[in-house]
Amino acid sequence: MATMTARPIEGPAAWLGCELARTTDWIRPISAAAARELDAALRAVRARGLAWRDMRREDFPVPALAEELAQIRRALEDGHGVVLLRGLPVERYGEDELRQLYWGLGLHLGTPRYQNAHGELIGEVRDELRVYGTVNQPSVVQKTGDPVTSRYKARTSGPLRFHTDRCDVVALLCVRQAKAGGVSKIVSTVAIYNTILARRPDLHALLCRDYHRTREGEEQDGEHRTYAMPVFGLRDGKLTSQYSRTFVEAAQRLPDVPRLSAAQDEALDMLAEVAEELCYEMELLPGDIQLLNNHVVYHARTAFEDDPAAKRDRLLYRLWLSMPNSRALPDGFESLWGSIAPGALRGGIEQPPAR
Repeated sequence: MATMTARPIEGPAAWLGCELARTTDWIRPISAAAARELDAALRAVRARGLAWRDMRREDFPVPALAEELAQIRRALEDGHGVVLLRGLPVERYGEDELRQLYWGLGLHLGTPRYQNAHGELIGEVRDELRVYGTVNQPSVVQKTGDPVTSRYKARTSGPLRFHTDRCDVVALLCVRQAKAGGVSKIVSTVAIYNTILARRPDLHALLCRDYHRTREGEEQDGEHRTYAMPVFGLRDGKLTSQYSRTFVEAAQRLPDVPRLSAAQDEALDMLAEVAEELCYEMELLPGDIQLLNNHVVYHARTAFEDDPAAKRDRLLYRLWLSMPNSRALPDGFESLWGSIAPGALRGGIEQPPAR
């Protein structure tokens, strides 16, 4: 792993939550004309009887939106790393129609990637314990032995700590809000990097070195169940940070993984504290699509409470996207990403071989 230069990183990705709150340049309302074009593309797909999984980019033409989508890709990679598309008229559509529309839009932004070893491409972010009585990945839970509350909180109503997903960009479409809670929290990883460097350069140096994490539960194959990678990595002056403390903690339960030092644990504590200090809290409204560059933005969520009788049961649709204009990643990050080349098709969860 190349030695990292311990200097602050400048640029639009180094925002503070209080600064994001004062600006609206990262919020892009969906115009009436754009909504009509999306609706026309959806009608064409419906007329052909195409299921969303069978759709290709050319099946969902949105030529008038091409420049807008190109600007969004640039803003995600070279701007703040966060874009909010606001105002998709979700109330017009049934569940199947909404999946087709969302999938079609995603195909024009990037390439969707699998979100687990069970072939999930559009994830449902909801309280599965309430809806199904269990988390909808029983084989994984049984295999790992991990309690649902620690490993699969994204699928319950509990809070989520700051983390990244295994893709260049994660997209979340709000279909319904909860009765209460479920507030989205986002924070600039670049701002965290700079703040820890200024306050505790000793802990910053540790975060630039390897932490062991587990991947078991994300992939079927038990081989290579752990990997080691820094929390912070730099290449060509650009930061990347793939991080979830849950997977670091899970690795510590395995006997063959080196124990975390007290200083390494302190560095993770400080990262969590700084993330809370610098974050921006936002309420996702029905029709909002939140797009986050995982290399430079962490996301989290507060706990929520549903009221299904009043149709206030939280539901978000999630896409993981590999982006055509993505950054190059540091040497050694292949263990997670597959490819570190800029613009490479990467991220997501490898699928088990067909039997």
